[in-house]
Amino acid sequence: MSSAWSLHPQLAQDTIDIGDLPLSRVLVIKDANYPWLLLVPRRADAMDITDLDEVEQAQLMTETTRVARALKDICNPDKLNIAALGNMVPQLHMHIIARRKTDAAWPRPVWGVVPALAHDPEEVKNFIAALRRKIWLDK
Repeated sequence: MSSAWSLHPQLAQDTIDIGDLPLSRVLVIKDANYPWLLLVPRRADAMDITDLDEVEQAQLMTETTRVARALKDICNPDKLNIAALGNMVPQLHMHIIARRKTDAAWPRPVWGVVPALAHDPEEVKNFIAALRRKIWLDK
């Protein structure tokens, strides 16, 4: 990985670190309103998917799919939202959000609808453990 890479301070503040896949760091957003994950490719200065070479782009899609399938298996959502936006935080990151028709923002985007809700420590610990097993971070 790039020796100059570091996680953007806003992402570090807003997330819980789950671990590293071959390309990306996997993070949980600190908001219990939604099961919400981020993948952040560990590449310095990557702001957009096009800043990755073609092999890295394919790896990011593979990792996004792996994590999205795990989230779907664990949470059984009505819909998965997957997006790379980066208007507020320029560092390339993929949002993977499990949505339910009963969530606070449905059917709107999740940003700014309700204040972030703190995770129950035991629930988020169990969620992270299940996710780590499903995405092959725990052998």
